[in-house]
Amino acid sequence: MEVTSRYKVRAFGITKDIIGGKETVVEMEGSTVGELRRYLVSRYPSLTGLRSLFIAVNHTYAEDAQGLSEADEIALIPPVSGG
Repeated sequence: MEVTSRYKVRAFGITKDIIGGKETVVEMEGSTVGELRRYLVSRYPSLTGLRSLFIAVNHTYAEDAQGLSEADEIALIPPVSGG
């Protein structure tokens, strides 16, 4: 039996529109960035339409295998454009 964890996730750019605000709280049984990504895509299917979606943990881009702590600062970083 897995333990449910609670993560606060901040959103930037288009991801704010997709999740309906600048942050959301996620309660899930997973504890890795990849599990969080899969959870978010299932909860907000429009995220799959993004060209890329990075997840940063404590101000650093994170790989899917990275573990998460409830104290982590987690952010959704959408594709960046400009020139």
